[in-house]
Amino acid sequence: MSDSSPDRPAAPVLDVWCELQCPDCRSALDDLRALRARYGDRLDVRLRHFPLEKHKHAFAAAQAAEEALEQGKGWEYVEALLGRVEELDRKGEPFLIEVARELGLDAEEFDIALIDGRHILIVDADQAEGKAIGVTGTPTYVINGERLDGGKSQEGLRARIEEIADRLLADGTGV
Repeated sequence: MSDSSPDRPAAPVLDVWCELQCPDCRSALDDLRALRARYGDRLDVRLRHFPLEKHKHAFAAAQAAEEALEQGKGWEYVEALLGRVEELDRKGEPFLIEVARELGLDAEEFDIALIDGRHILIVDADQAEGKAIGVTGTPTYVINGERLDGGKSQEGLRARIEEIADRLLADGTGV
């Protein structure tokens, strides 16, 4: 979350349209870690869900990530899933609960959340917004209204994001 107090301008927002069964999104983790390390809370890195039809567990994985966020370990869960996309491919939705348990989250609540669909609206809204702004693959980044597509190649994207973030932070405009 951004601190939007009067003394401090809102942090620039980097929306990361991601799919948690996507090997390309796993490759983007190093860039995301580097950006979070470099900017800390000066850059608001937000996960946005864009499950692709070709990955049958991606929609459930997005819902599970929202449950992890609710339980206070959203990024940890996302990184754990992305680091093991092949296992998600093989094991399916029970793997989502397994990862939650490994991270010390309430696995029973995960199971219930996947059954009752309490996070479906968030995932649907993210996907609809992504489609509306032209997201077609993952990862896709949006910072200061500029869409950067990492689905074909991620080469140079972190440098471009840093260039935009540095400019926004230098001129104090934030978002």
